[in-house]
Amino acid sequence: MPTIDRGGLNVLFEVLRARGYHLIGPVLRDGAVVYDTVHDPADLPAGWRDEQEAGSYRALPGDDARLFGTTVGPTSWKAFLHPPALRLWRAQRTGEQGFVVDETPNQDPEAPYAFIGVRPCDLSAIRILDRVLMEGPFVDTHYQRRREASFVVAANCTRAGATCFCDSMGTGPAAEDGFDLALTELVDEGRHVFTVEAGSERGREVLAELPHHETSLEEHEAARMAVDAARDGMGRTMHTAGLRDLLASNREHPHWDDVATRCMSCTNCTMVCPTCFCTTVEDVTDLEGRSADRVRRWDSCFTMGFSYVHGGSVRSSIGARYRQWITHKLSTWQDQFGSLGCVGCGRCITWCPVGIDITEEVRALGEPRRDEPIGRTTGKER
Repeated sequence: MPTIDRGGLNVLFEVLRARGYHLIGPVLRDGAVVYDTVHDPADLPAGWRDEQEAGSYRALPGDDARLFGTTVGPTSWKAFLHPPALRLWRAQRTGEQGFVVDETPNQDPEAPYAFIGVRPCDLSAIRILDRVLMEGPFVDTHYQRRREASFVVAANCTRAGATCFCDSMGTGPAAEDGFDLALTELVDEGRHVFTVEAGSERGREVLAELPHHETSLEEHEAARMAVDAARDGMGRTMHTAGLRDLLASNREHPHWDDVATRCMSCTNCTMVCPTCFCTTVEDVTDLEGRSADRVRRWDSCFTMGFSYVHGGSVRSSIGARYRQWITHKLSTWQDQFGSLGCVGCGRCITWCPVGIDITEEVRALGEPRRDEPIGRTTGKER
């Protein structure tokens, strides 16, 4: 396994730009670490960490120079692969009777994306979106174009947040597949390096262009211990064996009424979730009636209109909408896609304004048996 230093990371950015990629990575903006355009490692949030709890997020100066010292923030890579708003087509008048239709999406990127610093939980989320949007009978071609052209540089977690529970879900803190390159950052006195693993032929081609040295036994052990520290530092747990049946058998549980008294139905949890994929379609015209756009936008099962059919909404109460979300995410998702729909990133806990915690909600329903194998988001057992 090769190891690169900070200079080698600079070269990685240069190589990816030279290959025509538009680089996206974590940046500090408006008091939070979000994903946006980066040009070189200097754009990354060096020396920053985050503190997260239910309904609480703070980005703070850290105690070392790590570039990937934060966990996950309010945005996810889904926003680039499955945009929040996408114009599907535009119709424009050409005369009194005629019109032309332009089917060019307004959000198609000019260059393929290279994602820098993708956390293992988010890698699993992307694989879930692949299954939903590319591998079924109906393919989302807009997603497919972005996804197949993208280059993924993962960053193994060396610290966990208080709302993280990826270890419970089998999605982290180490990346196992789904990446082109995977980095493990090691920072201590006099050393700042990254061990690198190639996960694809494209990754191996890029790695061959980077200045590197063979990873020493000491670096191997340090990388392993750093990831183990993140695993041991998980702030939440969720026992996943038997979740499908637990949720299916508790549709009338009185706890949903308790949730309804706390939930604001604000949709924050679905908007920050890296696997929620629901959309709606809007038709918009200009004031003169010369053009009309059909726009696809993210939607949420927490809105009243999401389940509207002739005569009203099927799920008119907040309790019913919360039950729909968590039951789909942890139960019926397995029937549809052969996996759980949650990757344990903790975003829904952090960004819920009233601090509703999905792991606590499962416990309140009666936690699944612990003597059964724990399911992974791949649909397998470990």
